[in-house]
Amino acid sequence: MEMISLEKELKENSYPGRGIVIGRSADGTKAVAAYFIMGRSENSRNRIFVEDGEGIRTQAFDPSKLTDPSLIIYAPVRVLGNKTIVTNGDQTDTIYEGMDRQLTFEQSLRSREFEPDGPNYTPRISGIMHIENGRYNYAMSILKSNNGNPEACNRYTFAYENCVAGEGHFIHTYKCDGNPLPSFEGEPKLVAIPDDIDAFADLLWSSLNENNKVSLFVRYINIADGTYTSRIINKNK
Repeated sequence: MEMISLEKELKENSYPGRGIVIGRSADGTKAVAAYFIMGRSENSRNRIFVEDGEGIRTQAFDPSKLTDPSLIIYAPVRVLGNKTIVTNGDQTDTIYEGMDRQLTFEQSLRSREFEPDGPNYTPRISGIMHIENGRYNYAMSILKSNNGNPEACNRYTFAYENCVAGEGHFIHTYKCDGNPLPSFEGEPKLVAIPDDIDAFADLLWSSLNENNKVSLFVRYINIADGTYTSRIINKNK
């Protein structure tokens, strides 16, 4: 697979929706995750990321303007032992609870489908990072309607073992802007992962569409000992 420019990919797409990037830093020492949200409606844009234990959650920036919390208020990132879960919805909790009961990532998601927000039927995108004994692997999942048909759910899981330094994968909810919004297609895209967390956060944030971007989370985890550094950027301040 050809590596694409993440900066170019984001700058040329005004509305990829919500996106997950997972990979390994160029020097090989860090497991890297990034998650961003965008919004077109006032309800979607009225959000910020806040820390919540070892993870994060979304929160209304102005609670008086919150109209429907069902699909926009959730915990995108949770940590279960040596596993870090990143998703675009409350399936974070489904994965956490399933894996806590010894189910696999894929098995945990069997009880979930795309979001019930027709006619878009927003895909549920998820990632799991596993660090153990100096080894690191990750997987990504997308649950999507069958070309907009809500009667059928298509399930795709992509697993990356012994991931290569400097490489990561990018998956997002929407192929591009539109009405209805077309779902992401194909495999997660191969992208470069730098060593510097601030440089990576800046690249992502500056490349997202100014009108539609809402919040960004980036985490670099030391593969040797599991310690981590995180960054949160919110448009609403």
